[in-house]
Amino acid sequence: MIRALTLAVCSLALALPAAAQTADEARARRILERTPLIDGHNDLPWALRQGHGSDPHAVDLTTNLDASTDLHTDIPRLRAGGVGGQFWSVYVPASLTPVEAAKATFEQIDVVRRMVAAHPDVFELASTAEDIVRVHRAGRIASLMGIEGGYSIDDSLGLLREFHEAGVRYMTLTHSRTTSWADSATDAPRHGGLSPFGEAVVREMNRLGMLVDLSHVSEETMLDAMRVSEAPVIFSHSSARGVTDHPRNVPDSVLRLMPEDGGVVMVTFVPGFINETFRAWSAARAAEQARLGSLEPGDPAAVRAGMDAWDAANPVPATGVADVVAHIQHMRDVAGIDHVGIGGDFDGVPRLPTGVEGVDAYPRILAALMAQGWSEADIRKLAGENVLRVMRATEAVARAKAEERPSLAAIETADTPE
Repeated sequence: MIRALTLAVCSLALALPAAAQTADEARARRILERTPLIDGHNDLPWALRQGHGSDPHAVDLTTNLDASTDLHTDIPRLRAGGVGGQFWSVYVPASLTPVEAAKATFEQIDVVRRMVAAHPDVFELASTAEDIVRVHRAGRIASLMGIEGGYSIDDSLGLLREFHEAGVRYMTLTHSRTTSWADSATDAPRHGGLSPFGEAVVREMNRLGMLVDLSHVSEETMLDAMRVSEAPVIFSHSSARGVTDHPRNVPDSVLRLMPEDGGVVMVTFVPGFINETFRAWSAARAAEQARLGSLEPGDPAAVRAGMDAWDAANPVPATGVADVVAHIQHMRDVAGIDHVGIGGDFDGVPRLPTGVEGVDAYPRILAALMAQGWSEADIRKLAGENVLRVMRATEAVARAKAEERPSLAAIETADTPE
């Protein structure tokens, strides 16, 4: 009932006259001129790898690519969206072996560095909260990097340190699969959360000043990491399980712990994570594809024909800005205004909500929140101040540990999944 009422209010706000919406969006853009909007997760580096040979020059990022490519991100839309700081994901698939993943992750770091070098008037690499503030004031977009999946460190704290030295400032402890030291939200658990080596990873991340990212991990891993970490945690791109019951989302039991932890949950825009009807549709579609694949294992054309028929009979459910706003509002209600941020997952998903099709969408989302009564101070916290606070706290923990020696912890055989 609460979710239905929230969506109704959001829909009413979005139905305001165009002039009113434009005024609110203009107000949002003025706020973002002074406060950097920091997005927690964008997969453009992987999209460049997959579609453009990892070459930032192979596609003209200085033009709006909405009509000519499938990309959600380009420089005109980043500017229109008021983006001031971006964590670029240096994602590689969980299907890779750890050694392959480590190599590919360094290659992704290289993609980000070359993208920034290709557009020095727009992007600048950043490592700290103060870097973000300085770069934003200079009129550029602060560019940071985050590893998406602990398999990239190949069970090596030495490799973790090398990634930090290369500029990585967060690591998502798992991706879609459970690792040899941490349980994923979307795979069978093996450790009941973090293994002893997983706890050592979190402690070493604290020593380095690397943000501990709990998107993709199981609830048990969330709780273990929050217990072990001396610095606040982040969720770089997760929504609220209390609104949409997807295992990738954050349960209210964890949201209620955020004020004590001090961390931030950055709401993502993935349709299956923000809309229950879409989540059920997506699950049914995947089941049908698996069924057809088992019936026609040697006939991909038959599978495609069957899926075309299924899609025609089961239209894609509508999602929109109101769904995103409902998750942001729920997180504020449960965790508090100091613990909510934004992590869109642009260029990492095949579909996006109507009105949120690209990185120019942020003012529309902020305008919808202001139409519900959010103050300028609230918007500043959501947009970037909360993330800056968490980064500063993490950097302070690292400074306090500056005299500690690097950890030599190694994974034990008992930690390794069969």
